[in-house]
Amino acid sequence: MSTCATASRDLNEPLAGTAATARTWLLIEQPGPWGAKALTSSHLDPEIGRALERAAEGTGVRVALIRRPGRHADCHAPTRHQVYLAHTAPGRTWLRGQVIDDPRQLLDLDFTALGTGDHGGFGAPHTGAPLALVCTNGKRDRCCALLGRPLAAELAALGEEGAWEVTHLGGHRFSPTLLVLPYGYAYGRAGADAVKEVLAAVRTGRVVTEGCRGSSAWERPGQAAELAVRASTGEDAAEALSVVHTDGTAPRWQVTVAHADGRRWRVLVAQEASLPPRPESCGGALGSPARMDVVAVREIEIPATVTTE
Repeated sequence: MSTCATASRDLNEPLAGTAATARTWLLIEQPGPWGAKALTSSHLDPEIGRALERAAEGTGVRVALIRRPGRHADCHAPTRHQVYLAHTAPGRTWLRGQVIDDPRQLLDLDFTALGTGDHGGFGAPHTGAPLALVCTNGKRDRCCALLGRPLAAELAALGEEGAWEVTHLGGHRFSPTLLVLPYGYAYGRAGADAVKEVLAAVRTGRVVTEGCRGSSAWERPGQAAELAVRASTGEDAAEALSVVHTDGTAPRWQVTVAHADGRRWRVLVAQEASLPPRPESCGGALGSPARMDVVAVREIEIPATVTTE
């Protein structure tokens, strides 16, 4: 039976510029089944889930639930919760973790500060394996379950300690999808061997661009622009590039991408409709989702500094 992921793959829909946007991620371990809107449809207290949604709104923080790969018994046994906080802006990335007894404690966090990169002393720096968060929530889209769960299970079986299932990353039709922290790059149509390559690169501070949807630190035009500069220059250092300015509105933007060494590029990005129409999610109506096409990449000449004596 055809799925949205099959249609997207068959039509060779581009991945660049399709990642969820969030400079800061708050990830809460919650075992058991998840509903379509997991923060309010799981064994997490729905009142806490709603409060977290309200607290994060407009702050640049995205809240999601995570659980270890495997079977998820429908039980309400009390459990402690692993929590991760991550900020993905280049040059200021961090990943911190803490185990808590009651998710209600998270409502005391300053979400506005978290969105700007201030962790407020939460937890401790994460020194373990990079996190590979695979979207597996079949209640949102069956592709996430059919394709995501086997990938998460295979990563765990291969000994990837940072493998987790996550509730929602957007872009069901690119399943299996995952987010890799601390740097915040998202990937689509991923296989276990490719993910292992991505994680090996992250351990040395590098980014693999094959299959990459973009960095969650940027809006969609910036995601596509940054990946285009990486393709143009061969730059793979994770924190080397930043999107420093975006001019224009849909369907055309001029995006300025800066290198940590001072170089700059101007990237022209155009929004186009994906044709022919295809389902954006399983069971959904046919649509023409927006795609980000890079039209031109041009390095900006930086005037030489003139000194006088």
